[in-house]
Amino acid sequence: MTEQNHALADADSFDPSASSLAGHVDQAVMDELLSIRSSIDNIDATLVYLLAERFKATQKVGVLKATYKLPAGDPGREAAQIARLRRLAEEAHLDPAFAEKFLNFIISEVIRHHEAIAEDHQATIAQA
Repeated sequence: MTEQNHALADADSFDPSASSLAGHVDQAVMDELLSIRSSIDNIDATLVYLLAERFKATQKVGVLKATYKLPAGDPGREAAQIARLRRLAEEAHLDPAFAEKFLNFIISEVIRHHEAIAEDHQATIAQA
């Protein structure tokens, strides 16, 4: 089974009603819990797809940076983004420190990808 097919099989076998609480709480409470969790599951799926789209865009940035020998990171842009996301988090009543940690994780992954793209680009040029 390929990695992609394995991931699809895992996603297809997801049981949204799985809970260690089943049989231990009133059914009406369980129904409400499962309803709320269904919304959370939909949001999680949306987050995954949004992150995939974000990384597709940052891959294009990585290719552009590699082509023009620009650095993988851009500290000025990163600082501005962090400040912006902290403000947005505050407006959305989300912990700004959490938003910053989340964005820092994404930024570190993007930089890692940009460095790999630059290495691949340089290797391709060296072979030519």
